[in-house]
Formats: sequence, C-alpha cells, structure tokens
Amino acid sequence: MVLLEKNIDFALIEIDLEEKPDWFKKISPYGKVPVLKHDSNIIIESSIINEYLEEVFPKKPLLPLEPAKRALARRWIDFSNVRLIPYIYKLMLAQNIEAQNFNAKKLTQALLMMEHDGLGLTSSGPYWLGEEMGLVDLSFLPHLQRICVLEHYRDFYMPEECVLLNAWLQLMSLRPSVNAVSSEKSELIKNWSKYAFNTSTGTTADDMRDY
Repeated sequence: MVLLEKNIDFALIEIDLEEKPDWFKKISPYGKVPVLKHDSNIIIESSIINEYLEEVFPKKPLLPLEPAKRALARRWIDFSNVRLIPYIYKLMLAQNIEAQNFNAKKLTQALLMMEHDGLGLTSSGPYWLGEEMGLVDLSFLPHLQRICVLEHYRDFYMPEECVLLNAWLQLMSLRPSVNAVSSEKSELIKNWSKYAFNTSTGTTADDMRDY
C-alpha cells in the first residue's frame, strides 16, 4: 500500500511461508515477509521498510514534516507493533479458553485505547493524524482487516464503542491502494486457519506462540 500510495513501480513476488524457496531463505534471515529489494539493498520488517521508502522516495510524504508530529506518528506505529499485532496473533493461536479470554481482553484494551486516545484525541480529521492519510493509517490497517478472522474463529468482535475506528475502517476501504492489495474475507479466513488451529510452521507463529 505504501508503494502504491507513493506511485513507486514495483514487482510483487508472493511467498509460500510453509514452503519457502531457497533463494528467499538467503535474503530473509528470519524467514519472514515482507522483504524489500531495492537496487542492492535488502530491507526487512514492515515498519523499517515503510520508513526506508519514506526516506528514499520523499515525494508524497506519509509521515508529518514537523518533528513533534513525526514522533507522534512513530509512537502509534510502535503501539501497533507492540500492543496490537501480538494480541491478534496470540488470540488466534491460543487453544484453551483461559488463554483466549486473556488475549481477547488485551486486544480489547488496545482497540479502546486506539479509539479514545488515538482517533479521539490526536486526529483533527478522518485519518489518524488529520486530513491526510499517512503511515500510521497504513501500519494499522492490514491488522485490523483481520478482525473478521477473529470473529469467525474466536467469536471476537470490535467493541461497540469503537465508532471512530469503524468509520476510519470504512474510509480506508475506499482507497484504491487498499482495494488493490486487500484479500477477500473468505480468503483471509481460509489462510488464517493454520493460526486458529495452531498448525502454522511460520516464524511469526513461532515467535507469538505461548508454550
């Protein structure tokens, strides 16, 4: 989505994470996606890739220009990485009710904080930091799109009071960059079954799994 928003030409190669090709293992030491190859540079981890693209392709900036607002954006991107994403995976991977309830509670707390302290306080417009869509929006979106998977496998729903968050999701769904790369709900549910039944052999599942 960042590449599309910045109008950067690219070629997309999809990887089967259950049967990673040898050439991919050589360039991704953790065996994770995404990986960006730009000239002779190999960049890994989503947040780092996004910042790299922001610096190397400054046209149409997705981070604020003011240092304080840029710091605020990075704070919410860190929140996504630390407080949101792990509990989506952990709730999916948890096989007993006690662990599911614990992770559902943690995820609910994160979503409510995003609603009230995020969109409710920091935004003066429809997007995360105002009138223009930015890197914070793109960092959160792919993971919140997976709420439908949690609904299907874990009976977990977006809290009713997350009115701003739901409106933001609807707004983001209208963007061409989002539509170009988003999976259908049925495809997400199918692809995430390996997490729901804790059969994934991927690196991310292994990192998030509670033994």
